Amino acid sequence: MRENASARTKDAPIESVPRTSGPASRGAGGERSERHPEAELSSPEIQTQTPGPKTASRGKSATRLGDRVFSGAASSAAIFISVLIAAIGVFLIWRAVPALSRNQANFLTSHEWFTVDINDMAFGVLDLFQVTVMVSLFALVLAMPVALGIAIFLAAYSPQWLKRPLAYVVDLLAAVPSVVYGLWGLLVLEPVIQPVAVWLNENLGWFPLFATGTTSITGGGTIFTAGIVLAVMILPIITAVTREVFVQTPTSHIEAALALGATRWEVVRTTIIPFGKSAYISGSMLGLGRALGETMALYLILRTTSQAFGWSLFDGGATIASKIALGYAEFNNDIQAGAYIAAGLVLFVLTFAVNAAARAVITGKKG
Repeated sequence: MRENASARTKDAPIESVPRTSGPASRGAGGERSERHPEAELSSPEIQTQTPGPKTASRGKSATRLGDRVFSGAASSAAIFISVLIAAIGVFLIWRAVPALSRNQANFLTSHEWFTVDINDMAFGVLDLFQVTVMVSLFALVLAMPVALGIAIFLAAYSPQWLKRPLAYVVDLLAAVPSVVYGLWGLLVLEPVIQPVAVWLNENLGWFPLFATGTTSITGGGTIFTAGIVLAVMILPIITAVTREVFVQTPTSHIEAALALGATRWEVVRTTIIPFGKSAYISGSMLGLGRALGETMALYLILRTTSQAFGWSLFDGGATIASKIALGYAEFNNDIQAGAYIAAGLVLFVLTFAVNAAARAVITGKKG
């Protein structure tokens, strides 16, 4: 039996045991095995230490603290604006109520304005409201097509060397003080457009807008003159907002239209204008809000009249803002000042309604 076992052991193949380059493979007097670069790089002494849990938690807490501070500051700014607008509305109502309680006329439908005697006050905002809306809409109708044309020219037709100077000139119009516009309209523009106003009245007087109004056409001071000046004032606002969006039209859309054989005007009509339509509407509503609140220029140009407003461009009158400026001498009495503050409340609500309507239109276009 032992002989058979020893014979099997001799016949079995001898397996080679792989050598390891560790301490176990070193003999008593043997040489050290060479280290490979891979082994050195993977050595714990050379590896970069990864941040531990404490370091990561510190960074996360610092980041979260910064986020909370920034979020709180942004939220506070938004809340502050909302509270400020609400505070203005509350102030206007609070100061207007005493005067409205003494008013012997219907504030919303009366044409008269008598606030000299606080015991016999009769004032209404109807004529002021009508003149404000009339002159603002007339200015908007004049300014919108001109602003659209300038924006299209700067975005699609203007050479590169002309774009920047022309845009700068248009933006510069917004920096001119309103009193300068008023003096320019009164002393320069009015004599120039007087023949045009006379011609419109003589040849198109059958149309209500060009009928003889409550003031002399040759004497000036009409809504016609005030509307033209106001159109120049709101022109840079509409142009700037529209232009900034027109120039952001994706180049791929323009190139695709040109590749299909579209002319430059077709590219403008089918690509640029649809892309910037919401901005055009938004800029127009911003311009309208600016026109509704304009004071000094219209204070200088418009000629006040005691006659009721007749919806003619050759009427005189006063806007809500210019009427408040005209009555500044009465502000030493709280009750008299309250009548003008009540008119200011109407202007505040009107401007708020216009901006809300503009936002609704823009949201509807996007939807």
